[in-house]
Amino acid sequence: MERIARVERKTNETSIKLALAVDGEGRSDLETGVPFMTHMLDLFTKHGQFNLTVDASGDVEVDDHHTTEDIGICLGQALREALGDKRGIKRYGNAFVPMDDALAQVVVDLSNRPHFEMRGEFPGQKVGTFDTELVHEFLWKLALEARMNLHVIVHYGKNTHHMIEAVFKALGRALDEATTVDPRIKGVPSTKGML
Repeated sequence: MERIARVERKTNETSIKLALAVDGEGRSDLETGVPFMTHMLDLFTKHGQFNLTVDASGDVEVDDHHTTEDIGICLGQALREALGDKRGIKRYGNAFVPMDDALAQVVVDLSNRPHFEMRGEFPGQKVGTFDTELVHEFLWKLALEARMNLHVIVHYGKNTHHMIEAVFKALGRALDEATTVDPRIKGVPSTKGML
């Protein structure tokens, strides 16, 4: 069964069409209107071996907040929908990724219980025109809509771009592990019998 989902979201602030294939080849087709977010989503897709299409427009003349937040909402909804009842998946994923001076770790549990924790501070408030506080906003909304536990730890780093890049690469790799179907797992990976 193909694990694919398409989500559309239209508000007075943004218009987003997003398609996610969990079992992909790392292909992306991204138009976000937020260049740094486009770069991060491309990394996420490549390292997660997903296929991701995003066609987003928003009120970036105000700032990048609404567009970034709403892409996180749509990506979380698409991930949840694509995984269905989660039968046979590994459920947990953990990835450490270095990026030059930076080291990030992302741990996920596709538990159907949303929770987000982030440890680490970015030295810069901006990368180009992108407000780095929006990384937290994006990840929080992703975790909430995907209904997953998402723990992000930036162990260290000096360059803000490198630190955020390590986070998005680790996110892709952790989700790739968690969404992998393991033939040893019969049914849903929980003693409750459901997620």
